[in-house]
Amino acid sequence: MTDDRKIRIAPSILSADFANFGAEIRAIQDQGADWVHVDVMDGHFVPNLTFGPPAVQAFRPHVSTFMDVHLMIAPVDPHIEAYARAGADMITAHVEAGPHPHRTLQAIRAAGAKAGIAMNPGTPPEAVEYLLDLCDMVLVMTVNPGFGGQKFIHGQVDKIARLRGMIGDRPILVQVDGGIDPATAPIVAQAGADVLVAGSAVFKGGSVDQPQIYGDNIRAIRDAATAAIRR
Repeated sequence: MTDDRKIRIAPSILSADFANFGAEIRAIQDQGADWVHVDVMDGHFVPNLTFGPPAVQAFRPHVSTFMDVHLMIAPVDPHIEAYARAGADMITAHVEAGPHPHRTLQAIRAAGAKAGIAMNPGTPPEAVEYLLDLCDMVLVMTVNPGFGGQKFIHGQVDKIARLRGMIGDRPILVQVDGGIDPATAPIVAQAGADVLVAGSAVFKGGSVDQPQIYGDNIRAIRDAATAAIRR
């Protein structure tokens, strides 16, 4: 039986050349990226510090596809409107980031963005079961958030499959972030993932002067995932 799901590749610009973000964003899109994934970290909810709303606003003119902003921050609610105004198409907040995730998802949609909910590796899929009708996407972290380049946690594959079963036929995407490469992409795609976030696996070996390497890396991930769901 075949699966007609479309696999989307969302390179994380956390792995891009920080001195050349505009050119890097244009390069990955020219080479086939479906989305641009922006990891926002606060040094509190996760052990790193990255892009505030002014940075996201600066990225926006270079994004011709879809800008997917993953907020790894707590508290998250006070910052939603600023990231929406900065140009995020999708804002994903963590279910662990505050006591009222239902309100958080409502606030994201009220700000004009699509709404995602994310789960850390230690969080069971049941934590988002009663939030699904407010979600456009659910993000399963397959590493502990905070740093790029970590190894894939294989124990999360069952969570992806259980989540896909909970979603049923609702038009909700499943995104997976952490350790995604041509070896792990088929595993998560078979389990039910639609959107694959990849950082180092996309950017490794390439540059704005050699963007074809980005394209080769994107195609390798996409082809491996697509082949797995069409077997």
